[in-house]
Amino acid sequence: MRRLFDRIDLFAKVRPHHPALSDGARSLGYQELRREIVRVASAVTGRRVGLLMENNCAWAIMDLALQKNGAVCVPMPPFFSDGQMRHLINNAGLDAIVTNQPLRIIKLLQIPLSSELRVAGQKFDCFLLTPAEKLPLPPRTAKVTYTSGTTGHPKGVCLTGEAIERVTVSLSEGVAATARDRALTLLPLSTLLANIGGIYAPLYSGCSALLPDLADCGTSGSTGVNADLLIATLNHVQPSVTVLVPHLLKVLVAAAERGAPVPGSLRYIAVGGAPISSGLLNQARRLGLPVYQGYGLSEAASVVSMSLPGLRHSGGAGRPLPHVAVRIAADGEIMVAGNLFSGYLGQAPRSEKEWPTGDIGYLDGDGELHITGRKKTSFATAHGRKLAPEWIESELTGSPSIAQAV
Repeated sequence: MRRLFDRIDLFAKVRPHHPALSDGARSLGYQELRREIVRVASAVTGRRVGLLMENNCAWAIMDLALQKNGAVCVPMPPFFSDGQMRHLINNAGLDAIVTNQPLRIIKLLQIPLSSELRVAGQKFDCFLLTPAEKLPLPPRTAKVTYTSGTTGHPKGVCLTGEAIERVTVSLSEGVAATARDRALTLLPLSTLLANIGGIYAPLYSGCSALLPDLADCGTSGSTGVNADLLIATLNHVQPSVTVLVPHLLKVLVAAAERGAPVPGSLRYIAVGGAPISSGLLNQARRLGLPVYQGYGLSEAASVVSMSLPGLRHSGGAGRPLPHVAVRIAADGEIMVAGNLFSGYLGQAPRSEKEWPTGDIGYLDGDGELHITGRKKTSFATAHGRKLAPEWIESELTGSPSIAQAV
């Protein structure tokens, strides 16, 4: 992440007081951010450190300080079950956990609190661990991000700082981000997309990263959303850029159709993370929402393709970004090369030159990527036609009357 830290150093000199991070309770300019990263980096011990906390400035500072220190950051998704969380802690071989949820760690591990750490004016609890064994990490691993674990235990995806930084630069340049932008994060910072889109890309561009507690924004759990709070947040912070999952876009569209005010400051709304209904996208655009669809996966360090301003779009997930190459296999599977993860924690290092995503789709005549389903869920009808259920499900959930479909 050397280029990112060089940019933060530059902005600390030329725009020292320009807001870098804000979470509603506190705000740091670039100069103060740089000082806080250095201070926290010198105070944290441990080679593999887990972060369990809500979205806030401290999350971003801890993450950056660990990478500045050459340590490995392991985000701990608060929505993981206790069983998934224990697996993550043991599988990652954590030396330490920094959290503002100490009672959960005490309950999970039956260990006492080790020390306290102040970050961005807040107090956090530190637990020091002595793992029985440590699975080897691939060389230069900077972050281990855990998949959601839809089947079996979550897998730890090992990523280098270079791979993460390449996506960061592609996104920053693709959306033409400037210091005037205000990037609002409405996804948990324990997810890789929120790290890159909500912290790294804004700071690389010299703009302001807005990281409010998600509960204050009206989002909780995996599907709970308070539309009034969400709209109030958008109008209060006046962001220019944000990233939404389809469910949040659906809530925003429904609110806008009821006449709720949507801030005119928004110039780029990225949507991804799950299949999205073409009807919902068209509905959002009719309402004047600047919505752009994207596609990615953790094994490719997050974003692979993204619809970008100023380019003609044909309803897909945009063209592949410069840091990757995309090929469609004979059976329709999307193959990605050029910026891949180093391997899963505890498994043999990855040796493939390209990664089979498990998704099926196609590239149209303009080079735009279209996602049509998952390889493992597609089936043949009695008439011999291959069918992927995801597009049916996405169209169903595009209706305001249907929350989930399977």
